[in-house]
Amino acid sequence: MHLPARRAKRADESATEMVQVVLPNDANPLGFILGGTVMHLIDIAGAIACHRHTRSLLVTAAVDDLQFLHPIKVGDLILLKARVTCTFTTSLEVQVDVYSEEILSGKRRLTSSAFLTFVAVAGNGQRIPVPQLIVETDEERRVCDDAHARRANRLQKKALMRST
Repeated sequence: MHLPARRAKRADESATEMVQVVLPNDANPLGFILGGTVMHLIDIAGAIACHRHTRSLLVTAAVDDLQFLHPIKVGDLILLKARVTCTFTTSLEVQVDVYSEEILSGKRRLTSSAFLTFVAVAGNGQRIPVPQLIVETDEERRVCDDAHARRANRLQKKALMRST
């Protein structure tokens, strides 16, 4: 299948922000949002940013470096900020940072951060090329270089798992 080349895009074209209130259904008995709920929202925010970059169907391939730094309590807002950090041939990486925001004070706190990899696919499930990412700043170059290192590490681990 031959697909036309898609135009390269800047990271800010994929920038995504999601916000919702943490409700009791989302919480554990201590009154903090469930880690699985946070992971679900991270996956959604990451997918939206990647959809904006690729304008294609996507599947989640990996989650790297997910850290839970601080809990988010019922009644707080949960904010997720996502943007594409690097592209490969048929996959791309997105960074998702999660913040809590206290409703009354507006105080924000970074609570989680993760890197996810998505693979672009056609309707039949075949991988398809993704548009390149235009890397403009030193910081964007550093983050993309780090993404290449994470990808190499992930592929090495995957190869080891397949060989056992």
